[in-house]
Amino acid sequence: MESNAFSRIAEENMQGLYRLSFSILHTRHDAQDAVQQGLLRAWERRETARPEQIRAWLTRIVINECHNIQRKRMRVVLMGEMPEMAAPEDTDEAEAELRSVIDSLPEKLRVPLLLRYMERYSETEIAQTLGVPVTTVKNRLFRARRAVRAKFDEEVSFE
Repeated sequence: MESNAFSRIAEENMQGLYRLSFSILHTRHDAQDAVQQGLLRAWERRETARPEQIRAWLTRIVINECHNIQRKRMRVVLMGEMPEMAAPEDTDEAEAELRSVIDSLPEKLRVPLLLRYMERYSETEIAQTLGVPVTTVKNRLFRARRAVRAKFDEEVSFE
């Protein structure tokens, strides 16, 4: 892939990649590191990328970098010393509550949900990114929506 084309695509997707990595890692510093390291790895292997799947390819690399950072963090930081999750800036109460509910989902459900509704990936793109069948993506999206709905129903019934 040509350098200019890669740079343009990376720049277009940078915010989405950051949002996704933040949802996995929960700290700005680690999320920025994951995106930067992921883009560096992608740059080094840009010649192997298929243009029609570049977005899914970049996303998969960043997700892998997030997992690498999590593994390193678990080896270095004791659980009691884990930093608090940084709150996103400029969010109203309802958005913060939704973010909290989504963040409480297991990663298998959270990542497809974020890719679909925040990053506007198609189910096919999500399947390519995660390396799973489209039916698995549909199932995970269904389960994620059901879990979010259940959390909100649970909170409403107790108030």
